[in-house]
Amino acid sequence: MVMLDVDAVRAFTLVADFQSFTRAAEAMDTSQAAISVKLKRLEDRLGHKLIERTPRRVRLSARGAAFLEAAREFVAAHERAVAELTGSPRRFALGISEHVAGPDLPVLLARLHGFDPSLLIEVRIESSRQLLDAFESGALDAVIVRRDDDRRSGEVLALEPLGWFASPGFVHRAGAPVRLASMSAACGIRAMATRKLDAAGLAWTEVFIGGGVAAVAAAVSAGLAVGAFAHRVAPLGVVEVGAQLGLPALPSSEIVLHSSLSDPKSREALRTIAAAYREHRKSGQ
Repeated sequence: MVMLDVDAVRAFTLVADFQSFTRAAEAMDTSQAAISVKLKRLEDRLGHKLIERTPRRVRLSARGAAFLEAAREFVAAHERAVAELTGSPRRFALGISEHVAGPDLPVLLARLHGFDPSLLIEVRIESSRQLLDAFESGALDAVIVRRDDDRRSGEVLALEPLGWFASPGFVHRAGAPVRLASMSAACGIRAMATRKLDAAGLAWTEVFIGGGVAAVAAAVSAGLAVGAFAHRVAPLGVVEVGAQLGLPALPSSEIVLHSSLSDPKSREALRTIAAAYREHRKSGQ
């Protein structure tokens, strides 16, 4: 009778998800060599090659692809059994900045659910400042935010390029103030963008203030104004207009992870999120 090791099967599913030994090792807080050993032992026990690895590519073998769904179910069953023994589901409260979430959010949630299907996931999408306040008060276990100040703590996950965006039909009259759509005065991107305009000696006027990124994106898409966005969360159909309108270049923004988690299981879940975030950013750039 073949006995499977849950860590080895989890390593296999992570390599399959990330198509990377590096990201899988990061998620499990171990080394690439350890991941390779786990996979080799799993393949030896099953009698089949599961992963095909070249210097440039990692992909599933035919047997690996056939085994993947069963492997996920095996890991999920293990996590459900552990949850039953503890008596209550673990809770994971995660905050993600509105300027950060974008198309990455489904990927992050899928990775978190895949890591532990019994996990009670609480997600808050708000401004970086609001999330940091909630994190510091203990209301959130971890936050992924845009660095707005000189705070040097936290783990840098990515550099996010920013730009000026408008609808293709937006018209700017020469000599007139730049028409802006933005979030409230507390928004870090708004503050940085207006400072850049002031430093460049360009007049500007706010014509729309939204209660969130979605509202600002709607105003920009409707042709009301120009908006400053991270490239990955800019609304569909808009175009970058910074060079065309002679607007100052916007600096890249650091995306930072802050965490107060201490128990090994929750920290492993967090590493899975961080690895997924980095990998998705890399593949989507």
